[in-house]
Amino acid sequence: MKTNVKTILLQWLRIVAGLLVFAFGVHLTIYANIGLAPWDCLGMGISYHTPLNYGLSMTAMGVAILCLDLLLRERIGFGTVIDALLTGNFVQMFNDLNPLPENHRLWLGIAVMLLGFVFMALGMLVYMKAAQGCGPRDSLLVGLGKRLKRLPIGVVEILLWSVVTLIGALLGGPVGVGTLISTFGAGAVMQLVYSLLRFEPREIVHRDILTVSRELIGREETK
Repeated sequence: MKTNVKTILLQWLRIVAGLLVFAFGVHLTIYANIGLAPWDCLGMGISYHTPLNYGLSMTAMGVAILCLDLLLRERIGFGTVIDALLTGNFVQMFNDLNPLPENHRLWLGIAVMLLGFVFMALGMLVYMKAAQGCGPRDSLLVGLGKRLKRLPIGVVEILLWSVVTLIGALLGGPVGVGTLISTFGAGAVMQLVYSLLRFEPREIVHRDILTVSRELIGREETK
């Protein structure tokens, strides 16, 4: 059975909806005010030294990472491109709309950050079910992992996050206990959420831009 245009458009709406939920989760980790996750730390650091706000900094960084993914010959889907263009701006929107005063309590910050991880996991679940590509940063990790085959992918991830955090910190990005919690806690919360919802992301077969384009014009059948 061929995938029709309506189905693919609904998948794109699913991606956008998932990214909105994910972005709200990221916003909560920023509002926690106890230190940012590595990529957010870098994005915030860039915003301090350019005319760009956080959202546009993350968008510019997403596009740059997307170019690296292409250089590493990773498969890019429409979801990857939509992620690069929208997520940072969605986070900025939530940051601008937040009416609450800045948080200065550590334990509240930890609780808010953990809640943010839950929303991020749920957003990724919705996004990934569209099966139109991983996010740019995930694709970069996979691409680097393929070229550093002697290292476990977890070690590659830690090395990548360490470099990103160092650059972000040098640019003045917020680093704190939340950075450590993000590095080790986000994955654990994600695994818990996916286990409770019985969702296995590795079972999803993502389609790249060429495949979906062929589906749009009715030249390829879905499996």
